[in-house]
Amino acid sequence: MTATERKKWLFRQIVRLRRAEREVPGSRDIVAVRAELEQELGGTVSASLAASLLDVSHTALRRWIGRGDVPVVTTSRGRREVPVHALVELYEAVREERESGRRRRHTLEPSMTAARERADALQPRDMVDREATAREPHQVARLRNLAYHRALARRLRRSTVDDARHTLWEWRHRGTIDPRYADEWESILERPLPEIRRVLASDDPHTDDLRQSSPFAGLLTEPERRRILAEIR
Repeated sequence: MTATERKKWLFRQIVRLRRAEREVPGSRDIVAVRAELEQELGGTVSASLAASLLDVSHTALRRWIGRGDVPVVTTSRGRREVPVHALVELYEAVREERESGRRRRHTLEPSMTAARERADALQPRDMVDREATAREPHQVARLRNLAYHRALARRLRRSTVDDARHTLWEWRHRGTIDPRYADEWESILERPLPEIRRVLASDDPHTDDLRQSSPFAGLLTEPERRRILAEIR
């Protein structure tokens, strides 16, 4: 098995485990195994490998990246690569579109369009104190984080909470979160949805601090995240 074949195999196992997590949301073992495989894969993949896994052209993927539809991160080697967690979501969107029986030239286009429409509907500055924007950098970062979580709170679902809980378990497994924050978030995620929404939308120093280690990070689409960054500065 070549290195590329190994990466493709790892990715497909990660996809299978992500599906299993959603079918059995209470299994920490599934999350732990998936986290180990993601660590072996490296957390990101090249754009060319991402295009191959999605079965789309490299040109199309580059266009979506350039348009801000697909997130990329810069690795320690200076390469711009696609995060595995985002690639899994795109892969599942492609699978669902193909299984629907609808014939489309670009199977990713419907999900891309829906994400852009949600981003267009966002009003980030209305979610925070307008007078507080355009101040110190740390204040801008705080307001962006608040707007992000308030946007997420408005359409929070139990499946989203399950995804956040799995992220939290993954961080615990890797030892990348302070146990105090992990304990508090785990307690919050056990509450009814209206109470979780109130925590996400709360504007107070303690919640600001808690949101710095939020397991809900990455659950908005890339166009929505970019809209918040562009509006609040």
